[in-house]
Amino acid sequence: MNLHFETLGRGEDVVWLHGWAMNGTVWRDVADALADDGCHHLVDLPGHGRSTSDAPLSLEAMVDALDVAFPLPVHVVGWSLGGAVAAAWAMRSPDKLRSLTLVASSPCFMQRPDWRSAMPETTLAQFAASLGDDWRGTLKRFISLQAMGDESARAVARRLGNELFEHGEPTLNALTEGLAILRDTDLRERMASLALPVLLQFGDRDTLTPLPVGHWLAQTLPQAELVIHHGAAHVPFVSHRDVFISAQRRFLGAI
Repeated sequence: MNLHFETLGRGEDVVWLHGWAMNGTVWRDVADALADDGCHHLVDLPGHGRSTSDAPLSLEAMVDALDVAFPLPVHVVGWSLGGAVAAAWAMRSPDKLRSLTLVASSPCFMQRPDWRSAMPETTLAQFAASLGDDWRGTLKRFISLQAMGDESARAVARRLGNELFEHGEPTLNALTEGLAILRDTDLRERMASLALPVLLQFGDRDTLTPLPVGHWLAQTLPQAELVIHHGAAHVPFVSHRDVFISAQRRFLGAI
C-alpha cells in the first residue's frame, strides 16, 4: 500500500485519520490552527484520496500501513471509521501510540441486539446496494446524514462536499470494502485494554455514533475524558471548530 499524507507544523507527531469515503483534507483547517503545537500528519487512508491499495481493505491492512509509515510513537486522532482504525492500531501496537482521540467514533458502528446506539443494519445495506448504481449520489446522501441535526447542518454538508474529491475520487472497491468494515467491526470486548490517555469528542445530535457511545467509552476506557459538543452532529471539528481545537490543544498539551 502507498500511504499518502501531508505534514504541517513542528513538534510532537500527531497522526490524523479521516472517516469513510473522505480524505486527509478534512483536517487541514484544524491542523493549521494547531501547527504551532505539533507536527501534524494528515493521512489519506488506504484506498482513499491519494493512497492506493492493491489488496482488499480491512481494519488490519490499514493498521499495517500506518505501522510502517509511522515507526516512532505518535499521538493519533481518528474520526468515525478513522477512530476504529486508530483504536485497532493502539490494540495492536500499544508502544506506538502516546495518546488517542476518538471523534464521533464507535467500537461498533452497526446495531446489535445488545448495542442499539449505532446505525441500523438496513441503513448500511442500503448504502452498499446504492453504490453500484450511483456512488456519487450515495456519498452525497451519506454527507447529508452526517450533518443531519447539526445546528450548522448546511455549512457542514457544504464543507464536506467541497473536500470529498480534493485528493481524487475514491475507488468503488474501497467504498464497498469500507462499508463492510463499518458493518463488521466490533471492538467492544477489547476497548478496556487501551491503557493510554484518550480524549472523546462527541456531538449530542449525532445519529451515526450517538452520544451514548461516548458515555460508554468514557466508562469503559481507564484514562478517558469525554467532551460533548452541544448542537453538533457527526462532524464537530467543522461545526464547533474553535471549541474542538481548544479541547484538542489542552489534551495534547497535558501529555
